Amino acid sequence: MTAIRPLVAGNWKMNGLGASLAEIASLLDRLAQNGLPPTDIMVCPPATLLTKAKLMLEGGPVTLGAQDCHPLASGAHTGDLSAEMLADAGAKAIIVGHSERRTDHGETDAMVNAKTQAAHRAGLSAIICVGETEQERRNGATLEVVQGQLAGSVPRDARAANTVIAYEPVWAIGSGLTPTQDDVAEVHAVIRAELTRLIGEEGTGVRILYGGSVKPGNARELLQIANVNGALVGGASLKAEDFYTILCAY
Repeated sequence: MTAIRPLVAGNWKMNGLGASLAEIASLLDRLAQNGLPPTDIMVCPPATLLTKAKLMLEGGPVTLGAQDCHPLASGAHTGDLSAEMLADAGAKAIIVGHSERRTDHGETDAMVNAKTQAAHRAGLSAIICVGETEQERRNGATLEVVQGQLAGSVPRDARAANTVIAYEPVWAIGSGLTPTQDDVAEVHAVIRAELTRLIGEEGTGVRILYGGSVKPGNARELLQIANVNGALVGGASLKAEDFYTILCAY
C-alpha cells in the first residue's frame, strides 16, 4: 500500500455567523507565516457561509466542505440542498452519515449510501461517518456495528479519490472522552479490511479519519496510530489557534 496523504477536516456543525470567517482568515495567516504541514486541510462551515468562505479559500491550501446534502439533484424538497447546489457554492466534499444526522434525523445506512452517491454524482468527495454508541460499545458490538454501517453506507463503486471514512464513536463526540489508542487501532484496522472486502484494491487507499473529541492535547497520539489517516475535528476547529495546533501534529 502506498503512503496515504492525511486529511484534517474541521466540522463546524451548526455554528458560525459571518464574523466567524475571521477564524478562517486567521488560519490562512498562520499557514502563510509558518508553512504548510504535510496534510490536506479542509473546513466545513454551515451552508450559509459557503459562498463567502469560497472567496477566501480559492487558490489557497485549504479546501471547502459541506455538512450534508439531499440525495436528489433538485425537486420539491423545501429547505434541503442538493450536492450540485453545494458544489456550485464552492464545496469540494460533503460530510454524510454523521451520527447527529443518524440520530436527530433518523438517517439509515441506505440514506447515507444515497447521499454518498449524490456527492459522487456532483463530482465531490464524500466523508462517510461511522461509529458506535456507548451502549453498543458496552455490549461488545463495536466492530459489528461499524462493519454493518460500512456495508450499508459505502457504494460499491466508491474510490479512494472520492471517498473518505470517518470513525467517530458516538459516545466520544463532544464529551471530552476518547477511546484508547489500542481501541482506535483495532477499529481502524477492521475498517481497512472491510473497505478492501467491499471495494477491492481501492479500499487500501481510502483515507480513514478519526473523530470524536480531537483536541490539541491529544491530536499527536491519535494521528500516529496505524490506519489513522487524519482527523475529523469538531469543536476545536472553530478556533484557528486550536485547529492549527492539531494540524501541527504532523
